[in-house]
Amino acid sequence: MNICIVDDDKLVALSLKTILEANAGINICGIGENGEEAIDLYHQHHPDVLLMDIRMSKMSGLEAAAHLLSEDSSIKILLLTTFSDDEYIIKALHLGVKGYILKQNFESILPALIAVDNGQTVFGDEVVTKLPDLLRSPAPSGPQTQDFGITPKESEIIEKVADGLNNKEIAAALYLSEGTVRNYLSTILEKLNLRDRTQLAIFYYRHLV
Repeated sequence: MNICIVDDDKLVALSLKTILEANAGINICGIGENGEEAIDLYHQHHPDVLLMDIRMSKMSGLEAAAHLLSEDSSIKILLLTTFSDDEYIIKALHLGVKGYILKQNFESILPALIAVDNGQTVFGDEVVTKLPDLLRSPAPSGPQTQDFGITPKESEIIEKVADGLNNKEIAAALYLSEGTVRNYLSTILEKLNLRDRTQLAIFYYRHLV
């Protein structure tokens, strides 16, 4: 896996390079210090994943991500930051980055990179637990859900999943059996080509809010 690292703390970037390259199959093909360099590095190396800090001089990681994703929405960007700032999380979600994890969870960086490279979306536990409070809104209706082939009942279930409810709680809230809820969830995940409840919650906040 080829990775570019962009962090305005050069010591952090070099430390990440050393640690990550100790793992077989990992190659750090470029290191930068700001968002402008991130864009240049991506155009030069086309890495599998761009691992990038948020707060940087000249151009932030969010600004660089917005620029790159406007060119190609399939670019895999993993944001790595010391900040779990609410505004950053919302912007990252809406931009379509593939992950947002905190630097202090150092042991999660390599698994997150592998997951993103495999097409998954990764958000640290601290971020996932914030999503319902950050982006809570009434369940969408009309063309927004119909555009994805989602029925009103499926929309209700998606909203409950996004609120963090388990199958038993969803069943009680919507007066359904747990088996019915499981069947609905299987159908929804297949319909939207998603893997699990976390991806479904992220889909809700990106497309249905």
